[in-house]
Amino acid sequence: MYQHGFFSASIKLPSDYTAGVVVAFYVSNGDVFEKRHDELDFEFLGNIRGKPWRVQTNMYGNGSVSRGREERYVLPFDPTTEFHRYSILWTRAAVVFFVDDVPVREVRRSAAMAGDFPSKPMFLYATVWDASTWATSGGRYSVNYRYGPFVASFTDLALLGCRVDPIQMPSSGSAECTAVEDALLASDLAVMTLEKQQAMRRFREHNMVYSYCYDTLRYPVPFPECSVVDSERRRFKGNGHLRLALRRRHRPRPEARPGRPTRAADM
Repeated sequence: MYQHGFFSASIKLPSDYTAGVVVAFYVSNGDVFEKRHDELDFEFLGNIRGKPWRVQTNMYGNGSVSRGREERYVLPFDPTTEFHRYSILWTRAAVVFFVDDVPVREVRRSAAMAGDFPSKPMFLYATVWDASTWATSGGRYSVNYRYGPFVASFTDLALLGCRVDPIQMPSSGSAECTAVEDALLASDLAVMTLEKQQAMRRFREHNMVYSYCYDTLRYPVPFPECSVVDSERRRFKGNGHLRLALRRRHRPRPEARPGRPTRAADM
């Protein structure tokens, strides 16, 4: 387990028809704290062949599963043809998600968040699972196992943080963990420069298709960490979804004909 840290991997996603399939790269402590677990997620939402992949980031703290903090983005590349790096930075001050070293989301900790900000040690996980009920077009498309196996490849794993024993966990304020985190906070990874802020703004402007911060139907009162940006807010409907479809960023592949399976996903 890790008490704060930087978690990163290069990932190549399954190709072909992957509707209903979710590939997840995340940190969680649900196996230790079943009713008050923390979690930070990258969830890659399977797609219909020829459509761009979407990735969802999410955060839970102290079992706050009824208050999902999801954001979704269209990836500006085809993640099935080559490896791309996805990273999570978790410190006592903030959580930052990165795609190919570009920050795409930053959640700054505030006192008003209380236990909703992840604070307990977590394990790192990678999974591939059936999420037919919600992952693709709200559950309209289910997993079709004729296209399996659904293989995701992971490489270049990076784990930087304070390692703790799940049985004899030191407090987050222990001298050892404080020293490790201070070094992490002082590194280039944790410094949000003007250049990084601008890169994050560009990514969100061109690729974000849903944000819980703009979902006033679900959350009439925004969460305390939500910094509402007027130029960003105007692009979203009251349900948090983008008003207009984003322009496709990579060359589409031909649509698969309904009912005609192609070869199994091969990586």
